[in-house]
Amino acid sequence: MSEPSFLETPQGRRIAYRHTPGRGPAVVFLGGFRSDMEGTKAVHLENWATARGQGFLRLDYSGHGASSGDFLDGAIGDWAEDAYQAVAQCVDGPVVLVGSSMGGWIALILAARLAGRVRGLVGIAAAPDFTEDSMWAGFSDAQRRALETEGRVETPSDYSDEPYVITRRLIEEGRTRLVLRTPLALPFPARFLQGTADADVDLSVALRLLDHAEGDDIRLTLVKGADHRFSTPDCLAMIEATTQDVLERS
Repeated sequence: MSEPSFLETPQGRRIAYRHTPGRGPAVVFLGGFRSDMEGTKAVHLENWATARGQGFLRLDYSGHGASSGDFLDGAIGDWAEDAYQAVAQCVDGPVVLVGSSMGGWIALILAARLAGRVRGLVGIAAAPDFTEDSMWAGFSDAQRRALETEGRVETPSDYSDEPYVITRRLIEEGRTRLVLRTPLALPFPARFLQGTADADVDLSVALRLLDHAEGDDIRLTLVKGADHRFSTPDCLAMIEATTQDVLERS
């Protein structure tokens, strides 16, 4: 595989990305927490978009994949800024945002910031506000004290032998990026896909997001037995079909 391209943000972060030119709206894939742009869903959707002649962009947030920076230094606002700069510097015209897990939260942040450029949005196990409603809310008193006094806490990971290290900055900065506490306008086709066997994003999150978002064309699809990865052949086909539906309605 060829080396990725790189861009620099105004904050001096070097962001790796892969951009395939094509017709618009361009599809922008936004990955999850500690994921990179070489994941199954990102690559699969890129291949699908390329076969259609659709523009496509995927990227590594700072501290992820091939991008610069230490993961532990980052927070939601940093990664949303990285994604914004990738769209601003690499893509002309309208976009459809496809966000997986944390990428779903970042897509919702970008939907407001990019305003009229966004023609649609697809969330895959979207995890808005997870630093507050999942991490902080799930910490014990001892973990909260450790976060306050030591600046970090370790939690087990289902995806790696290494634990997740959660920093105080991730939690505190995340509180400035919450999208479920204020009006959330989605004035374009928005589709959310959620597996019922997702152990990381509870079904209640998807239902809360559906209830909270404001728009005339918002749908939630539940997939019985699908887990957080949402990467089986059937799930990948559903991502394709859902993205195509949004593109056709955009």
